[in-house]
Amino acid sequence: MTTTEPFPAAASHPARPIRTFHPRRGRMSGRQTAALEQLWPVYGLRVDDAAPFDPVSLFGRQAPLVLEIGSGMGDTTVAMAAADPDRDYLAVEVHTPGIANLLDLAQLRGLRNVRVAEGDALDLVRLMPPDALDAIHIFFPDPWPKSRHHKRRLIQPPHVALLRSRLAVGGTLHCATDWAEYAESMRITLDGDPGLVNRYDGYAPRPAHRPVTRFERRALAAGRPIADLLYARRGPLLTPGV
Repeated sequence: MTTTEPFPAAASHPARPIRTFHPRRGRMSGRQTAALEQLWPVYGLRVDDAAPFDPVSLFGRQAPLVLEIGSGMGDTTVAMAAADPDRDYLAVEVHTPGIANLLDLAQLRGLRNVRVAEGDALDLVRLMPPDALDAIHIFFPDPWPKSRHHKRRLIQPPHVALLRSRLAVGGTLHCATDWAEYAESMRITLDGDPGLVNRYDGYAPRPAHRPVTRFERRALAAGRPIADLLYARRGPLLTPGV
């Protein structure tokens, strides 16, 4: 690969669904550029090229799969994957420097249980079979704060139903946000899904396994508390607090 733009613009499609993200490029450091050129062909996946979805071929082994939607600069993905080598982590991102940085961090840590996909996470989830995921992580998604943009939020009933259908029974949907109004909207939406059960009575205590990111530290410094929500796909023996 000789270009720093590995993701050519997709052909236009009529009546495309409302997107929950802004595609972004941004400047990259020399290290990030090198990581993208060298590592993308091995560890990267374009969502448009992901059918059929085959995690065994993607990771080279059979293991529980964690999907992280919106991995940002990759710090959280890499830290959690390093602490959890028995599961595979597939991050989905649209920010090119973030994808490059994740690849670079994973290489520096010598991780083999991390892959990154570029594109719409919901399109990728639609390619997955039911019960394919052990966990879904959605940390600090765009809150789309203006009322007229709420339709673009990721956590809304149709999207949650799709995500839940790809979780194995007992699999976890973990969301976190620093936007209070969105946190309450998330809680109401997740409570309203009949196939999910809240692991806690309301918001969850901050899980120790979720790393503190620079974004989270800035939010706390600005006086915005963090809300974590931990739900599991309902099964015959799954009850709140389990």
